[in-house]
Amino acid sequence: MAFESLSDKLQNIFKNLRGKGRLSEADVKAALREVKMALLEADVNFKVVKQFVKSVEERAVGQEVMNSLTPGQMVVKIVNEELIRLMGGQAVELSLRPGSEITVIMMAGLQGAGKTTTTAKLAGKLKSKGRRPLLAACDVYRPAAIDQLQVNGEKQGVPVFSLGTQASPVEIAREALAHAQKNSNNVVILDTAGRLHVDEDMMAELQAIKEAVTVHQTILVVDAMTGQDAVNAASAFNDKVGIDGVILTKLDGDTRGGAALSIRHVTGKPILYAGMGEKLSDLELFYPDRMASRILGMGDILSLIEKAEAEFDEEKGRQLERKMKKNEFDLNDFLDSMQQMKKMGGIGDILNMIPGMSRQLKGQEIDEKPLKKTEAIILSMTPKERSNPKCINPSRKIRIAKGSGVQVQDVNRLLKQFDQMKQMMKQMTGRRGKRGGFGFPF
Repeated sequence: MAFESLSDKLQNIFKNLRGKGRLSEADVKAALREVKMALLEADVNFKVVKQFVKSVEERAVGQEVMNSLTPGQMVVKIVNEELIRLMGGQAVELSLRPGSEITVIMMAGLQGAGKTTTTAKLAGKLKSKGRRPLLAACDVYRPAAIDQLQVNGEKQGVPVFSLGTQASPVEIAREALAHAQKNSNNVVILDTAGRLHVDEDMMAELQAIKEAVTVHQTILVVDAMTGQDAVNAASAFNDKVGIDGVILTKLDGDTRGGAALSIRHVTGKPILYAGMGEKLSDLELFYPDRMASRILGMGDILSLIEKAEAEFDEEKGRQLERKMKKNEFDLNDFLDSMQQMKKMGGIGDILNMIPGMSRQLKGQEIDEKPLKKTEAIILSMTPKERSNPKCINPSRKIRIAKGSGVQVQDVNRLLKQFDQMKQMMKQMTGRRGKRGGFGFPF
């Protein structure tokens, strides 16, 4: 999986910071030396790494750890925020002209980057948003490119304009624009020829197309698996032709992440989309925050932290921790924690934010019926029964089961699980107290 090696290294670095009450300058510098090496090994541009490490250090040195976070989590938070800033801060949409006005998009890139497939993917994405795209086959040097574009265009339900391999790319671009005007297409996507490497002929051809027709967006397609080479190619294209944005392909592959982290900083141009698979639907808007979480192997754990901090009352959390330490946690507290969790979006949303869980749960739906059943059982108890579950005798169990619409064995199962959970929390309380908690028992 993408970023796996970098992710593992960064997580190991953060582990070494656990247990400290305050981040000293020495702690930060030692950790950042390792972060620097991990980023360089991930093929991130050296100048980018230098600036990134400097920015993290300036923010981290001298900061006290938040009460609800460990020092390691504070470093993760700062690194995460700086990664997001490095990759552009927020998602950038492709700029299109309004209404029926035609937007001309020129796709460029080296051979092997997946440009032609990505061109069809982009056409499908725009069609799904109500646009009427037309694909133009301007790669006359590789006959298979025209066939490939026509096959993929048909799959996407998008028309393809072609004059074969005898016409010039400039002529094809002009005629494609005229065809779009006659047929009410409001987006024309030019699939230009790739090369094995950056050369003057290719650049001159792209410049000639831009002189012949008004190109509103020049999009560079780069293979994320080529690392620093992708960054160098992006820089060359931007200097010689001028680009407006980048699409990274093969981010689902075994890529080290260097391209994703370096391109925005080096070129100043946004990463617009990420290719996440071979299917024509596998093109996603590039979200710097989500990519940062992925690089850090965090799922979306920071969102979970922020939700917890927003939803849970600190004083209530301290009271709950005191009750846990004294082994006084009861079903009232359990019910309250469940209801707090529902405010955060439910267990499905929470699990998808936990590192590694989103991958394991991909394509699966979380059944929250058991939680609803548990809530119904507890709500059918009297305040005394919730405070002291041990007083629940067989007759009380029958009444609770009837009141909640379940069987007696369901009540027995809940009481048994609650008792086991209390025992486990009693054992973990010491460690939990040192780490800090969010105020809910999971």
